[in-house]
Amino acid sequence: MSTRRRVVLENAPLASPFPEGWYFVTSRKALLKAGMIEKTWMGEKIVAWCDEDGNVCVAGAFCPHLGADMGPTAGGRICDGRLVCPFHGYEFDATGQCVATPYSPPPTTARLRVFETQEIAGLIFAWWGIGGRAPQWSLPDVPDQVGWTGFRIRTLRFPGHPQETTENSVDVGHLRYVHGYDSVDRVGRVSVDGPRLESDFDFRRARKIAGGMTLTFDVAARTRIFGLGYSFVQIRERSIGMDMRLWVLATPVDGSLIDLSLVSQVREIRKPRRWIAGLAFLPVKLRGPIMNWFIAAQQHGDVKQDLIIWSRKQYRSRPLLCRSDGEIMPFRRYCAQFYPDPGDPETR
Repeated sequence: MSTRRRVVLENAPLASPFPEGWYFVTSRKALLKAGMIEKTWMGEKIVAWCDEDGNVCVAGAFCPHLGADMGPTAGGRICDGRLVCPFHGYEFDATGQCVATPYSPPPTTARLRVFETQEIAGLIFAWWGIGGRAPQWSLPDVPDQVGWTGFRIRTLRFPGHPQETTENSVDVGHLRYVHGYDSVDRVGRVSVDGPRLESDFDFRRARKIAGGMTLTFDVAARTRIFGLGYSFVQIRERSIGMDMRLWVLATPVDGSLIDLSLVSQVREIRKPRRWIAGLAFLPVKLRGPIMNWFIAAQQHGDVKQDLIIWSRKQYRSRPLLCRSDGEIMPFRRYCAQFYPDPGDPETR
């Protein structure tokens, strides 16, 4: 009598908590308001500021002179657009170069570790490269901001990994089961071109509002992903005739925690097709901001549902999938390009 051998699939962990790519630092608005920010980003203590010409610098927070922390909570400050060390007064410009000291000519070798930056519609990103290498690709520009509301930005911090959160963009099944989306339909197939991944789907969603009235929304979502820290979703709500933008920005903090920033904006709603759902009873200038507040709250609620799962789950490198699970494995093959090559000694 033959016996069937049971095959046990071993699961490998994710290759690194810090995949290569562009990761969110702050918004220009928040940076100008604060003057300088400090944070732990990609396992590094960093500072960010603007010089007098508006150039943004994102740099390591420790002075190359004698290692002082130059963050604002440690006494670092900005003077005439330069970062001033609280220990000996060394001054650094937005290129990271030491340009002055209080008592002698600045040493030419004194430079901060500076990260390449890119700004998209007032959102500031910095590049994290494998082995410290330079940017391998750029983020796409976003069409102009004319006719759009300002941003609403909410950030949640929890144990997680940017690959796990970004995988939701191809996991159609969880949209139905976790978030209650109806009639979720994939539009085409997931498309990959280098660091760019496109994932489009349509869905309907019923929501109760004040008074117990149920409204059904008919939504088309077009997701463009660049690396594991930048997801940009263009949303069209057909029943109202409303356009929205949503950025989902996953940024590793320290190798265990991540910050997930949700950034939303709504186009001016001039001729809504639905009186109540489209806020047609309000002045035009109020519709977009109020709708953006509502959308941001909805997105925050959705992510909190996911957060409970993300923060407790274990990564399965060999998932046991069914046919309706969608393009999980194509997505993971896409992700492989953002990790060090195990055969390359320079990236070990």
